[in-house]
Parts: sequence; structure tokens; C-alpha cells
Amino acid sequence: MSIRHGLLALLSSGPRYGYQLRVEFEASTGATWPLNIGQVYTTLSRLERDGLVAPDGEDDQGRAVYTITEAGREELGRWFSTPVAQTDRPRDELAIKIAMAVAGGVDVARVIQTQRAATMRALQELTRTKRAASGELAHRLVLDSLIFKAEAEQRWLDHCEAVSKEKNS
Repeated sequence: MSIRHGLLALLSSGPRYGYQLRVEFEASTGATWPLNIGQVYTTLSRLERDGLVAPDGEDDQGRAVYTITEAGREELGRWFSTPVAQTDRPRDELAIKIAMAVAGGVDVARVIQTQRAATMRALQELTRTKRAASGELAHRLVLDSLIFKAEAEQRWLDHCEAVSKEKNS
């Protein structure tokens, strides 16, 4: 996820200070993507440099508060209206690992089975977390996304296993 755009989205509903942005970001994503407070302030500095946020004084406890600028609102609007392309996502380490196992003569079935067990544990944990989750819609949607990805990974691993068995037959 773009931390930059996540912070802009939070600022679009009103001025906030860095730690508040971190807490709200993690609450919105169900702490699935924890943020280091240093990331928040580094990102705020870059957003300010780029004219997308501006300092808005201090709160009553002396914390620096930031507000989104008009340019920031325009950037946020572009982000929300632009689909995320497959090429914009990080490399899939698991796909690379399976490909390298096949190319390197490694026991592919063992690699697949190890991953399948780990993915199943993750899927079970995500399902438990979803059952225990509060009514926060954003958090539930993030969990649903992770559950669907884990389920898709399980199907893909089944496919890899079937294809590698065909190859070895």
C-alpha cells in the first residue's frame, strides 16, 4: 500500500499529527501493515516538500499538526480513481521460489507442501482474527482481502503440485 496516499486519505478528513496518523492508519488496516513512526514523519516531510500537505501549527500539547493542501486533494483523487496495475505490485517471492525450485532441481513437492502448511496456518489465523474483529468495515475488508489471497495461494499451490506431477510422469 502507498503510505503516502494512505496518509493523504487520513488527512483529507481533517488535520492530524504524526502519531495520530500512525494509529489511525494501523486501525484502518487492522494493523496488517504496521507503520514505523519514522516512516510517517519521513513521508510527511516528502509530502510537504511536494506541496501535498502543509504544517498547520501545533495542537494543545505542542505536537506538529499537518493538513492536506488542494494539490494533495487532487493527488488523492487521482490515486482513488486509478486502478492498481499488476505491474505496480511487488514481486511475488513465492512464485519466484517455486520457479527456482523447478529450475534448480530442488524437491518441488517439498517446497510446495511446506508453503501449503504455512499458508493454511495463516488462513486459519486470519479467519480467527476476522471472527474476533470489531465492526470496523475497513478492517474487515482488509482481512477479507488477505483471506481471499491466501485461498488463491492454496489453489495455485494445488495447481503447481499437479503440473509438477504431470511433468515427472
